[in-house]
Amino acid sequence: MATVQIATRVDVQQSQTFREITKAIGTTPSDALRMFIAKFNAEGGFPYDVKLSKTFEAFENEEEATSFATRVSKRLLNEPNKC
Repeated sequence: MATVQIATRVDVQQSQTFREITKAIGTTPSDALRMFIAKFNAEGGFPYDVKLSKTFEAFENEEEATSFATRVSKRLLNEPNKC
């Protein structure tokens, strides 16, 4: 089977942490990357959820925040199984 090299650049601290963790779990950085690639290919994409984080806008004032908290509290009290 022919092989190719895949390379990328990462932050020095990320690299150091990656090397330490792979060593601690008894593998190598190269093997960890091979495992990731195999799982990525088997899944047809990332083997975990990848999504944008939600952004929230700040409340205009304390009254708006209190009103929101009150509505949420009342809804949770009426629907306890939703928490």
